[in-house]
Amino acid sequence: MKNVIIVGSGPAGLTAAIYLARAELEPVVLSGILPGGQLTQTTDIENFPGFPDAVNGYELMTLMRKQAEKFGAEVKLESAKSVDLPNSGPMSVETSSGSISARTVIIATGASPRWLGLESEQKFLNKGVSACATCDGAFYKDVPVVVVGGGDTAVEEAVFLTRFASSVTLIHRRDKLRASKIMVERALNNPKINIAWDSVVEEVLGDDSVQGVRIKNVRSGELSTIDSVGYFAALGHIPATEIFKECIDTDDQGYIKLGSASSYTNIDGVFAAGDCADHTYRQAITAAGMGCKAAIDVERWLEQ
Repeated sequence: MKNVIIVGSGPAGLTAAIYLARAELEPVVLSGILPGGQLTQTTDIENFPGFPDAVNGYELMTLMRKQAEKFGAEVKLESAKSVDLPNSGPMSVETSSGSISARTVIIATGASPRWLGLESEQKFLNKGVSACATCDGAFYKDVPVVVVGGGDTAVEEAVFLTRFASSVTLIHRRDKLRASKIMVERALNNPKINIAWDSVVEEVLGDDSVQGVRIKNVRSGELSTIDSVGYFAALGHIPATEIFKECIDTDDQGYIKLGSASSYTNIDGVFAAGDCADHTYRQAITAAGMGCKAAIDVERWLEQ
């Protein structure tokens, strides 16, 4: 029986693996269908400490995995298919190659951004298309960008992007924003923000990178084009927690609920870290910090 199984191999899972491996607890990491998590699909990361000249997302996650393996973590290129997480007794995680039992489990499965589902969104991913203004906003200095959405997240990202972009067009399918009153006022009063009301994105335009978006007015059917070199989807995220929902407490969006200032879930011996339990920050560095907390919580739990 293993001491701990870590489900997920993003910054949270691999940071937990590094700490637990150094503690000689020999963690097993199930890397999932996207080893390294969402960061492997990111090009330059400029806000992760220790890399003044930026670091490629794939390179960063490869270094984290090698560091974990150096100290004795076992990384399996497998996904968790189902779980058995009783409140007492050993935990069990079923993979494509069989069942693995452990005393503890860390859930670090992350979350993925919601997209409109356009082929052109995926075509220009990391070539002008992003789902994180905090991560990528600084790359768009003095150029026009668009933000898709109408909730608090969309308005927050639009306001944030005005620090860099020459203009920000917020594209919303209704005639009223769903964001809170104070956020709506900030958007309406910001001279850099324009709002395309009653509009949906038909296509992201460009050759090698984003050069604009084609939008359609849902009332009139009129098509128009907005010049833009940046496209930010602010439609929310989907936490990868489906296989845990029958036993782990989640909120109405599917994010795992944690104990106060800890990584403990409602199941004794099961912990969570990273974007699957964080709908607020969703940064590589905060995920890594949560992975550290989860590892320390596991160490103390096993000692007890």
